[in-house]
Amino acid sequence: MLISTKGDYGVRALIDLAKHEGEGPVQRADIARRRQVPESYLDHLLAQLRRDGFIRSTRGPGGGHELARSPADVRLLDVLESLEGSLAPIGCVADVTDSGQESLCGQRWVWQGIYENMRERLSGVTLAELVEHERDHERDAAVNYSI
Repeated sequence: MLISTKGDYGVRALIDLAKHEGEGPVQRADIARRRQVPESYLDHLLAQLRRDGFIRSTRGPGGGHELARSPADVRLLDVLESLEGSLAPIGCVADVTDSGQESLCGQRWVWQGIYENMRERLSGVTLAELVEHERDHERDAAVNYSI
């Protein structure tokens, strides 16, 4: 399974909002610049994330976007399913009535196991953990010039 740019950019945007939590609304242009996401594409992602209850948006001067809930309460699985739809590797795992995948459904048990393992792993990762991991990576990457 390959996560599309929609999922990738959406997660990047949420990480940015989480890193700036408590600082007030974050403007779209700032998210786009820091996360290297095209602003026009980011607009669509932010609208979807707002509709699905991940963020709040405020219009006007001083407006922007912020998380609607704590980063510790946002699971990566929920975000990716919101942005990507089903993460099932083949149709007969996503829909057991899908007869168009009959030749693969004989192998359904393999794909179902992979799907369940992936869902379990993604549901165990929160936005707070992603932010902490990114901060750790930034600290590790910083050059220490002490003598």
